[in-house]
Amino acid sequence: MTGTIQNRDSFLNQIAIQLGRPRISTPVQRPNWRFRPQDEVLKDATLDELVEVLREQCNKIHTTLYTTDLKELPSTLSEVVATYGGGPIVTWKDVRFSKWGLDSLLKTEWPSQDIDVYEWDHTKGSENITKAEQANVGITISEITLAESGTVVLFSDENKGRSVSFLPATFIALIPKSTLVPRMTQAAKKMREIHQKTGHVASCINFITGPSNSADIELNLVVGVHGPIKASYIVINDL
Repeated sequence: MTGTIQNRDSFLNQIAIQLGRPRISTPVQRPNWRFRPQDEVLKDATLDELVEVLREQCNKIHTTLYTTDLKELPSTLSEVVATYGGGPIVTWKDVRFSKWGLDSLLKTEWPSQDIDVYEWDHTKGSENITKAEQANVGITISEITLAESGTVVLFSDENKGRSVSFLPATFIALIPKSTLVPRMTQAAKKMREIHQKTGHVASCINFITGPSNSADIELNLVVGVHGPIKASYIVINDL
């Protein structure tokens, strides 16, 4: 979105006055820290080792982890959806579903079994949200995956609605193995690199760690409190 910013300088000057200091208008130089322990965690881990770290963490966050290759992906995805009781299903509109050989499952096999599959369509506005609310399963794709915490990172745009990951009763994240990184440190670097290369930032970046949960009351973990009550990750060997 482009536009004109009105009264920016006077607004920022007023904030600086209230803070009791001169306004900082020059670029801030990033400190060159002597110690960076965040870079040391799992820094030499291979992708296979990161998968095992992710697997262990999934046990802690009540998330089921599957591993497969592109050839077996359709049958694996079908199996996971069946364990959740079938449709209705809502997915992003993403060319990777086709690239990974899922067209037959999404557009032929499931509909022939009377399993409703809805693909996000930004031209339909609020109908997308209604479909997501009614869905039993939401299917998305992880852009970056944090092995240490078991977190998938979703980039939203007009074809990748946020509702797909939190309104359906259950949630499935397809995880290309190549997206695995040790932790938030590397994820932040990757997002910065994407912005520097493209000049673009996703309209919303979601960090999702398993099914919805809360431990606000007496530190007792309660799963499925305000979003998907179950979650599965499917790691795809795309290398």
